[in-house]
Amino acid sequence: MTTDEKLQHFYDVSVESAKAEAAQEIENYKKALMKLLEEHKEEKIRQSQMELKAETDSAKRQINKALSVEQLNIKRRLAKKQLELRDSIISEVKNRLEEFMSTPDYPRYLCKKINEALEFADGDEMTIYISSNDASLMPTLVAQTNQQVEISSETFFGGLKAVIPSKNIIIDNTFSALVEAEKAEFTFDGGLSYE
Repeated sequence: MTTDEKLQHFYDVSVESAKAEAAQEIENYKKALMKLLEEHKEEKIRQSQMELKAETDSAKRQINKALSVEQLNIKRRLAKKQLELRDSIISEVKNRLEEFMSTPDYPRYLCKKINEALEFADGDEMTIYISSNDASLMPTLVAQTNQQVEISSETFFGGLKAVIPSKNIIIDNTFSALVEAEKAEFTFDGGLSYE
């Protein structure tokens, strides 16, 4: 082999070796870039998932807050409507009681309540009070029950009060007290349930 051939062979081998090394370096660089790209993609996906979760949680909180506010508004409107209905019903009851007080059944009702109070007193001294509006019924009540009846200094709406001093008992059968008790205990049951 001549020197030129040797040089050419050395040159060819060197070029091939350099090309192989360069190709290997390029391949390693591509792999490193691909790895960086995959890591970058994974990081971006993870970040976007975290952002999506944070936004979803925020949206859920906002929805729950809006629902709570609306539920509170509904409860307030419902309570207001229930009060209006209760007051309307109580007003109707008062009107019917006033109508009842102008019927012949009203003196019979008072006599019945006086007799119940007498039975409860069991012979103890008792004072029966009626409203000043019912003063015209006093002679009838006394005649039918044989019990002294007095006009109350307090104004009340129909019915009567009985006081038994020896037992420290006041029997309040006034329509005012009965209506107030019903008003205090009045509830709306049934219907749709939202809780």
